[in-house]
Amino acid sequence: MSKCIEVRNLTKSFKGRTVVKNLSFEVERQEVFGLLGHNGAGKSTTIETLLGLKKADSGNIAIFGKEPRKHRKEIFEKIGVQLQASNYQNNIRVDEICQEMSVLYQDPADYRELLKKFKLENLEKAPVNKLSGGERQKLSVVLALIPKPEIIFLDELTTGLDTAARRDVWKQLKQLKQEGTTIVLTTHYMEEAESLCDRICLIKDGAKVVEGTVEEVVSKSPYDNLEEAYLWYMGEEITL
Repeated sequence: MSKCIEVRNLTKSFKGRTVVKNLSFEVERQEVFGLLGHNGAGKSTTIETLLGLKKADSGNIAIFGKEPRKHRKEIFEKIGVQLQASNYQNNIRVDEICQEMSVLYQDPADYRELLKKFKLENLEKAPVNKLSGGERQKLSVVLALIPKPEIIFLDELTTGLDTAARRDVWKQLKQLKQEGTTIVLTTHYMEEAESLCDRICLIKDGAKVVEGTVEEVVSKSPYDNLEEAYLWYMGEEITL
């Protein structure tokens, strides 16, 4: 496999507070790479800076070998993005927002098929603002898949989904990987990371703590499962 994302010594601050600290990692093509950490650890800022939505204070970022802020249009033709905060026009319907996304691309995916995959086909005519939180999360993934992306970025994807819906989404993501899509996700669900990720990077206060496969990360801790290992790395070891 070859690298499709390279991050070197990324640093980003807001109002004097460093949110991402000298962070480095690489993502290989056709793998699922997970950024794990507590809320406020810097996961979302890392993704937004990586995409060029925020300007890095220092460090180097390359997607497909190119700097995102300088080659935004070319890169965004090849990626799909689902961010935690997604704002939609008032009263816009599900089918309308899908159509608006589709016209931006030369060869978009069939949004009706995507809605069906994520069990949203019965909501095609529903106003987006009437959807539940979980339904809106799944819709954001549908929109991210319309470009037929080579890489999809998913930020806290399954927050707000019940167990059944979360596992349905996992099934679709595993299928995407089999079809050759690279997936970068942030999560604080250890079960999600274990189920989906080829490699993970744990971050705390914006800095990398450890990186590797789930097995490698667990083996470097005193524990034999990811949840307890994660708490140990975060300095929250459980004592009985």
